[in-house]
Amino acid sequence: MKNVIDYYSRFDEWGRLDREPIEFIINWHYIKQYLPPHGNVLDNGAGPGKYSMELARHGFNVTLSDLTPGLVEMAKVKADELGLTKHFKGFHVLNAANLDELPNEEFDASLMLGPLYHLQREEDRINAVTELFRVTKKGGIVFVAFQSRMRMTITSLQYPQHWKPNDTMDSINEFRATGIFNHADKGRFTGAYYFNINDIKPFMESHGFETVDLIGSSSIGGLISNEQRQFWEEKGESQKLMNLLIELAKDPSVLGISTHLLYIGRRK
Repeated sequence: MKNVIDYYSRFDEWGRLDREPIEFIINWHYIKQYLPPHGNVLDNGAGPGKYSMELARHGFNVTLSDLTPGLVEMAKVKADELGLTKHFKGFHVLNAANLDELPNEEFDASLMLGPLYHLQREEDRINAVTELFRVTKKGGIVFVAFQSRMRMTITSLQYPQHWKPNDTMDSINEFRATGIFNHADKGRFTGAYYFNINDIKPFMESHGFETVDLIGSSSIGGLISNEQRQFWEEKGESQKLMNLLIELAKDPSVLGISTHLLYIGRRK
């Protein structure tokens, strides 16, 4: 996991969500919809704590964990700056596949919005969702991020020079078969695992979760250029555009073209 720690130690994940707000806005819309009214929430793989801060603002007791020590420290500083530290029960440096510092059935809801697609070995992915099951209360809600194999295939075809080694058809076909991607350019996006859409619900359900919904976190937003978005902004309809993107995020036909996906489930 050293490559993941190295990458996120220098990558501005908080800034990414600010620069590309559609994913955060859509995710938060549906997270709020399904969260319990109060209680303990785990933000597992929280990065610098973008979602944790929103949870804290809404009065939840938040436990934050991430693999990268620098991001956990950043989250502590951010919570202090925002006057939200009192809402945090703890900040932990933990691997999502081993949450041994956290007790059984502690959380009314749990988020895992990053770790799973960084785990290329099936054993590690299974361990991560098993740990998520263990620490979440029976009947608790979980929110888990996935990345789409179809979307990455499309992106590779559109921008092959940007996503080496997926700049050959043989490599793209191998990726389609395995879901595994390791960037050939040093320092670029860390290795990842991309799910086929139809495999997400069975994977989670086979490890103790009941599916509530599956959302396209970026909806069709990735297909709309900045220039095209500016047209709607100049017409004063940017909020109506966002409302449409939020609505379309639930349409199963857009799941394959959304870069990130939000699985919403209930712990049996």
